[in-house]
Amino acid sequence: MTRPVRTLLAWCPDWPVIAAQIEVGVPAREPVAVLHGNRVVACSPAARAEGVRRGLRRREAQSRCPQLVAVGHDPGRDARAFEPVVAAIEQVVAGVEVVRPGCCAMAVRGAARYFGGEQPAAERIVEQVAQECGVEAQAGIADGVFAAGLAARAGRVVPPGQTPGFLAGVEVGVLDRPELTDRLRRLGIRTLGEFAALPAGDVLTRFGFDAALAHRLAGSTDDRPLTVRRPPAELTATEEFDEPIDRVDVAAFAARSLARRLHDTLAGHGLACTRLGIEAVTTHGQELHRTWRHDGLLTVSAITDRVRWQLEGWLTRSLAGGDPARPAGGGIRWLRLVPDGVLAQAGQQPGLWGEVGEGRSRAHRALARVQGLLGPASVLTAVLRGGRSPADQVRLVPWGEERAPAVTAGGPGIPAAPEPWPGQLPAPAPATVLTEPAPATVQDARGQPVTVSARLAVSAAPAWLRIADDLPARIAGWTGPWPVHERWWAPGEARRRARFQVRLADGRALLLVRSEGRWCVEAWYD
Repeated sequence: MTRPVRTLLAWCPDWPVIAAQIEVGVPAREPVAVLHGNRVVACSPAARAEGVRRGLRRREAQSRCPQLVAVGHDPGRDARAFEPVVAAIEQVVAGVEVVRPGCCAMAVRGAARYFGGEQPAAERIVEQVAQECGVEAQAGIADGVFAAGLAARAGRVVPPGQTPGFLAGVEVGVLDRPELTDRLRRLGIRTLGEFAALPAGDVLTRFGFDAALAHRLAGSTDDRPLTVRRPPAELTATEEFDEPIDRVDVAAFAARSLARRLHDTLAGHGLACTRLGIEAVTTHGQELHRTWRHDGLLTVSAITDRVRWQLEGWLTRSLAGGDPARPAGGGIRWLRLVPDGVLAQAGQQPGLWGEVGEGRSRAHRALARVQGLLGPASVLTAVLRGGRSPADQVRLVPWGEERAPAVTAGGPGIPAAPEPWPGQLPAPAPATVLTEPAPATVQDARGQPVTVSARLAVSAAPAWLRIADDLPARIAGWTGPWPVHERWWAPGEARRRARFQVRLADGRALLLVRSEGRWCVEAWYD
């Protein structure tokens, strides 16, 4: 297990709002909300005072605050505006990593030695950001990036070794996994300490791989262990320009070309980039460097976006109030992309069109483009997980995010036995699972409704099935019931179901469910 590194994290609250105020010119004291997908993703203190919160729809937010100024979300704008903040921090601390626009992290050991302690180092960084950029920032120090982020929100320095105690009393909602946190609250688990106390194996079995990662965070285990390796020098992509780049549109074109070259080089070695270093030299001899980290697969589009955002940030002085069309330190005459961390591509998200090849690259570009237009949740992929019903055994994750790796036992390629799920249907699994179960009527040979008692006694053999308003179909064979009694400990949420597998005379095979005195069709078999 990797020991978490003492991390200092600098956080600028409401950064999308601040970036909009810088580049769009939104009044600083007005209630402002940044919207993405018609929902609020960030809001100003004045808007919060009127009741506006993250996650609200535009109409509800405007009903709470009629004078609300709505601004569209622009990740490029956020990154450009954040660049001077990172540059200001780098004047006093080396090795800054951008976690996301508005948030950056760094190892605190060197800064603590130089400034005489961790608390003085945090205060110096906050002071530096305020003096150089006029932006309010908060700093936090703890073991690991996740805990440091929570410490920054509280403006705390957690002493070494006390991070588990600091996390123990924090509410589980900070994990930013709504489905998981809702299930934990219904089980009576409301703090990270209570969640971390659960056995790791039971969490993985009951909730899945993503919940196991969240369990590691709750237990103060570094969510990003140092398993990446340093790549050889030939994997870098370098370009020296005959004419220095001093325009944003030219920088975007150069970023696309260099990103394509880097991605093709990595793909040829069967690698994927997890952390990207961007280096540049200006015509004035100034050397610039920035590191971007990314949780998931860095596609050509993702690399291009980060390089373009970084070059725009270097070429403009939007935060300092300068002319965005003029360069900030001379044109860029030399640019290099360094894959600062790489993994075997098989360790990333498996592709629908194979691990390598032009078809896979085209598919990735198309899907990334759709996500860029409609948002990350617009492209989803299915991942298998444990569960009792067919609908529970599949979860949808945004394209590009990490998926649960195949679990093996006894060596590579040997599948592990599935964890037991009492009440789970036997194989084979149905091919089509209905989003909304279709109402049905089941009758015996005399035309009487078939019922199932509390002791799972079937009143008569099913003989006829009628789905919704269709004509009745004769049942040629059936098996069951498979009973499920879920959440029996919560009377208001308890549910009893009995499933039947049915084969009709016309060859169709269905999965029927009897629940609350009603029949419905849950799935179809091939």
